[in-house]
Amino acid sequence: RSTRVRSSAASDVYKRQDWFRNIAMKHLIKKKKMHDGISNRSYNMSMIKSHDTKAEVLLRKELWRRGLRYRKNCANIYGKPDIVFLRKQIAIFVDGEFWHGYNFNEIKRRIKSNKSFWIDKIQRNIEHDFEINQFLIDQGWAVLRFWDFEIKNNLKLCADKIEKTVRNRSN
Repeated sequence: RSTRVRSSAASDVYKRQDWFRNIAMKHLIKKKKMHDGISNRSYNMSMIKSHDTKAEVLLRKELWRRGLRYRKNCANIYGKPDIVFLRKQIAIFVDGEFWHGYNFNEIKRRIKSNKSFWIDKIQRNIEHDFEINQFLIDQGWAVLRFWDFEIKNNLKLCADKIEKTVRNRSN
Protein backbone atom coordinates (compact mmCIF):
# COMPACT_ATOMS: atom_id res chain seq x y z
CA ARG A 1 0.00 0.00 0.00
CA SER A 2 1.35 3.35 -1.04
CA THR A 3 1.51 6.16 1.46
CA ARG A 4 2.12 8.73 -1.22
CA VAL A 5 -0.23 11.73 -1.14
CA ARG A 6 -2.30 12.35 -4.27
CA SER A 7 -1.47 15.45 -6.27
CA SER A 8 -3.99 18.27 -6.14
CA ALA A 9 -4.77 17.82 -9.86
CA ALA A 10 -5.63 14.15 -9.35
CA SER A 11 -7.66 15.07 -6.29
CA ASP A 12 -9.62 17.61 -8.36
CA VAL A 13 -10.37 14.96 -10.96
CA TYR A 14 -11.75 12.61 -8.31
CA LYS A 15 -13.83 15.42 -6.81
CA ARG A 16 -15.27 16.25 -10.24
CA GLN A 17 -16.11 12.60 -10.89
CA ASP A 18 -17.91 12.39 -7.54
CA TRP A 19 -19.75 15.62 -8.30
CA PHE A 20 -20.92 14.36 -11.72
CA ARG A 21 -21.93 11.02 -10.19
CA ASN A 22 -23.99 12.82 -7.52
CA ILE A 23 -25.69 15.05 -10.10
CA ALA A 24 -26.52 12.04 -12.27
CA MET A 25 -27.98 10.16 -9.29
CA LYS A 26 -30.05 13.17 -8.20
CA HIS A 27 -31.41 13.49 -11.76
CA LEU A 28 -32.35 9.80 -11.86
CA ILE A 29 -34.00 9.96 -8.44
CA LYS A 30 -35.91 13.12 -9.40
CA LYS A 31 -37.00 11.52 -12.69
CA LYS A 32 -38.10 8.35 -10.87
CA LYS A 33 -40.08 10.36 -8.29
CA MET A 34 -41.75 12.38 -11.05
CA HIS A 35 -42.61 9.22 -12.90
CA ASP A 36 -43.98 7.50 -9.78
CA GLY A 37 -46.02 10.53 -8.74
CA ILE A 38 -47.93 10.99 -11.99
CA SER A 39 -49.48 8.80 -14.62
CA ASN A 40 -47.45 7.42 -17.52
CA ARG A 41 -49.48 9.46 -19.97
CA SER A 42 -48.88 12.68 -18.09
CA TYR A 43 -45.17 11.92 -17.78
CA ASN A 44 -44.91 11.14 -21.50
CA MET A 45 -46.74 14.33 -22.41
CA SER A 46 -44.40 16.38 -20.23
CA MET A 47 -41.43 15.03 -22.18
CA ILE A 48 -42.74 16.30 -25.56
CA LYS A 49 -40.67 19.18 -26.85
CA SER A 50 -42.28 22.38 -28.08
CA HIS A 51 -39.21 23.61 -29.95
CA ASP A 52 -35.92 22.26 -31.28
CA THR A 53 -37.60 19.12 -32.58
CA LYS A 54 -35.60 16.88 -34.91
CA ALA A 55 -37.37 18.26 -37.96
CA GLU A 56 -36.71 21.88 -36.92
CA VAL A 57 -33.05 21.21 -36.24
CA LEU A 58 -32.63 19.41 -39.58
CA LEU A 59 -34.22 22.29 -41.46
CA ARG A 60 -32.24 24.95 -39.61
CA LYS A 61 -28.94 23.16 -40.22
CA GLU A 62 -29.70 22.92 -43.93
CA LEU A 63 -30.64 26.61 -44.13
CA TRP A 64 -27.48 27.57 -42.24
CA ARG A 65 -25.39 25.40 -44.57
CA ARG A 66 -26.87 27.34 -47.50
CA GLY A 67 -25.81 30.63 -45.95
CA LEU A 68 -29.28 31.72 -44.86
CA ARG A 69 -29.31 33.46 -41.48
CA TYR A 70 -32.44 33.51 -39.36
CA ARG A 71 -33.84 33.82 -35.87
CA LYS A 72 -35.44 30.86 -34.15
CA ASN A 73 -38.58 30.72 -31.99
CA CYS A 74 -39.05 34.46 -32.21
CA ALA A 75 -41.40 35.32 -29.33
CA ASN A 76 -42.10 38.90 -30.43
CA ILE A 77 -43.73 37.71 -33.68
CA TYR A 78 -47.36 36.59 -33.36
CA GLY A 79 -47.56 32.80 -33.35
CA LYS A 80 -43.90 32.43 -32.28
CA PRO A 81 -42.63 31.01 -35.59
CA ASP A 82 -39.98 28.30 -35.48
CA ILE A 83 -37.76 30.13 -38.00
CA VAL A 84 -37.96 33.83 -38.87
CA PHE A 85 -36.26 36.02 -41.44
CA LEU A 86 -37.00 39.40 -39.87
CA ARG A 87 -35.80 41.72 -42.64
CA LYS A 88 -37.57 39.71 -45.32
CA GLN A 89 -40.65 39.22 -43.13
CA ILE A 90 -40.83 35.47 -43.59
CA ALA A 91 -42.25 33.22 -40.86
CA ILE A 92 -41.71 29.47 -41.03
CA PHE A 93 -43.58 26.94 -38.92
CA VAL A 94 -42.74 23.26 -38.53
CA ASP A 95 -45.95 21.48 -37.52
CA GLY A 96 -46.24 18.05 -35.94
CA GLU A 97 -48.74 15.68 -37.54
CA PHE A 98 -50.71 14.96 -34.38
CA TRP A 99 -50.78 18.39 -32.76
CA HIS A 100 -51.70 20.32 -35.90
CA GLY A 101 -54.15 17.83 -37.37
CA TYR A 102 -52.55 16.29 -40.44
CA ASN A 103 -55.02 13.70 -41.72
CA PHE A 104 -57.36 14.70 -38.90
CA ASN A 105 -60.06 12.12 -39.65
CA GLU A 106 -57.53 9.33 -39.13
CA ILE A 107 -56.30 10.94 -35.90
CA LYS A 108 -59.88 11.07 -34.57
CA ARG A 109 -60.21 7.32 -35.00
CA ARG A 110 -56.83 6.59 -33.36
CA ILE A 111 -57.55 8.53 -30.16
CA LYS A 112 -58.70 6.11 -27.47
CA SER A 113 -58.86 8.01 -24.20
CA ASN A 114 -60.25 11.44 -23.38
CA LYS A 115 -61.39 11.66 -26.98
CA SER A 116 -63.48 14.83 -26.75
CA PHE A 117 -60.63 16.76 -25.09
CA TRP A 118 -58.07 15.81 -27.75
CA ILE A 119 -60.40 16.37 -30.69
CA ASP A 120 -61.34 19.84 -29.37
CA LYS A 121 -57.69 20.65 -28.69
CA ILE A 122 -56.50 19.63 -32.15
CA GLN A 123 -59.40 21.44 -33.84
CA ARG A 124 -58.50 24.57 -31.88
CA ASN A 125 -54.85 24.19 -32.93
CA ILE A 126 -55.94 24.00 -36.59
CA GLU A 127 -58.09 27.13 -36.17
CA HIS A 128 -55.27 28.91 -34.35
CA ASP A 129 -52.81 28.07 -37.14
CA PHE A 130 -55.25 29.59 -39.64
CA GLU A 131 -55.65 32.74 -37.48
CA ILE A 132 -51.86 33.10 -37.22
CA ASN A 133 -51.47 32.74 -40.98
CA GLN A 134 -54.15 35.35 -41.66
CA PHE A 135 -52.74 37.84 -39.16
CA LEU A 136 -49.18 37.57 -40.45
CA ILE A 137 -50.25 37.75 -44.10
CA ASP A 138 -52.35 40.86 -43.32
CA GLN A 139 -49.21 42.38 -41.76
CA GLY A 140 -47.25 41.75 -44.98
CA TRP A 141 -45.46 38.57 -43.93
CA ALA A 142 -44.87 35.48 -46.04
CA VAL A 143 -45.89 32.39 -44.08
CA LEU A 144 -44.52 28.93 -44.85
CA ARG A 145 -45.71 25.83 -43.03
CA PHE A 146 -44.14 22.40 -43.27
CA TRP A 147 -45.21 19.11 -41.73
CA ASP A 148 -42.42 17.47 -39.79
CA PHE A 149 -42.57 14.36 -41.97
CA GLU A 150 -42.13 16.52 -45.10
CA ILE A 151 -38.87 17.83 -43.72
CA LYS A 152 -37.67 14.39 -42.66
CA ASN A 153 -38.58 12.83 -46.01
CA ASN A 154 -37.54 15.64 -48.36
CA LEU A 155 -35.35 18.17 -46.62
CA LYS A 156 -33.85 19.52 -49.84
CA LEU A 157 -37.23 20.39 -51.35
CA CYS A 158 -38.36 22.21 -48.19
CA ALA A 159 -35.09 24.15 -47.97
CA ASP A 160 -35.32 25.00 -51.69
CA LYS A 161 -38.80 26.44 -51.17
CA ILE A 162 -37.59 28.58 -48.27
CA GLU A 163 -34.49 29.74 -50.14
CA LYS A 164 -36.58 30.69 -53.18
CA THR A 165 -38.96 32.70 -50.97
CA VAL A 166 -36.05 34.46 -49.25
CA ARG A 167 -34.39 35.34 -52.57
CA ASN A 168 -37.65 36.56 -54.15
CA ARG A 169 -38.79 38.66 -51.18
CA SER A 170 -37.86 42.30 -51.62
CA ASN A 171 -37.05 44.40 -48.57
